[in-house]
Amino acid sequence: MKIKTFTVYGLFQTHDCQLNLSDSGLTYIHAVNATGKSTILRLMYSILTGDEHTVRGIPFDRADLTFAEGTNLVVENEEGNLRITVIRNEVPTPITVEELVDMFDAVYMSPERSTVRKMDGRLVPALEAYANELHDEILFAKEHKDLVDLLCEEDADMTDEEIIFWSKDLKAKLDFIDEAGFSIDIPSGMRFPPTRYDLVDERKAYIGLARAIEEYVKRNYLLAESMIVYMDIINGLLTDKHIYIEDNSHIGVEMDSGTSLNLSYLSSGERQIMIIFYRLLFHAVPGSIVLLDEPEVSLHISWQQKLGGIFLDVCRLRDLQIIAATHSPQVIHDRWDLATELRVNFA
Repeated sequence: MKIKTFTVYGLFQTHDCQLNLSDSGLTYIHAVNATGKSTILRLMYSILTGDEHTVRGIPFDRADLTFAEGTNLVVENEEGNLRITVIRNEVPTPITVEELVDMFDAVYMSPERSTVRKMDGRLVPALEAYANELHDEILFAKEHKDLVDLLCEEDADMTDEEIIFWSKDLKAKLDFIDEAGFSIDIPSGMRFPPTRYDLVDERKAYIGLARAIEEYVKRNYLLAESMIVYMDIINGLLTDKHIYIEDNSHIGVEMDSGTSLNLSYLSSGERQIMIIFYRLLFHAVPGSIVLLDEPEVSLHISWQQKLGGIFLDVCRLRDLQIIAATHSPQVIHDRWDLATELRVNFA
């Protein structure tokens, strides 16, 4: 679900705020300091994820979210007691926090995104943590590539043409996954996709193989796509260096001169873009709402101006809604049609 408007009444017990969001997938929020942009993002994220503690800690009376398909979500805060109501077709239905959690997928990036807190409470550099996370995901995918034959009752009704078309589509996806460094071994004596002649004697075997490959693709396509798109985005921005996946599944950095670098030697701006786009591609599941505060942190003007086009591409690729609060006109650049001012009305 995509948010259309977000209205907060009695924020800080002093004023009401309203946001009207773009239907393009990307909205820039701008306003003068101390009007509550960052607080609005935190409140929105905390509501979407059912974080009662944070919601109760923000002084406000009521928050209304309207969604593009017509659903409304109302959160009333009566001295720390929350009442949550979903309104569909003008019919209000009270819901619990547990029910709210299952309704949305959301990601929040604060301006202080260069570190993350581990389960044991330690703060560690975010980029290194994400690199280790990706390393583990890649290793898991490589270690779980065995194909298991799967058959469905409806498979028996498939025509040869349907099986071949289906197999060709799966082969294209396999080739794409292979670009990310994953590959599977087709059983000896079989070729994929099969021809009509292959199906004469081995029809059931090929259908089982196609089902197994389909399951493999479902498990790994999104990871492979994320890796390929991530490399393309980051390497398209970097100068005099590029990133790649090493044989040991770690992210490597190499200068154009051939010198290898540790991630810790990247500039603050380089680290910022790697963090932002890692979270967009690896943490935001398709259809998520992403709340990004001050994307311009540590970025040169030239990179700030490129962000919008890349954000829009990622929105289209993953069906995301990105809501970015910024003080930088260079981030908005030539897309003021996607910008909205936080409207504030004081009591």
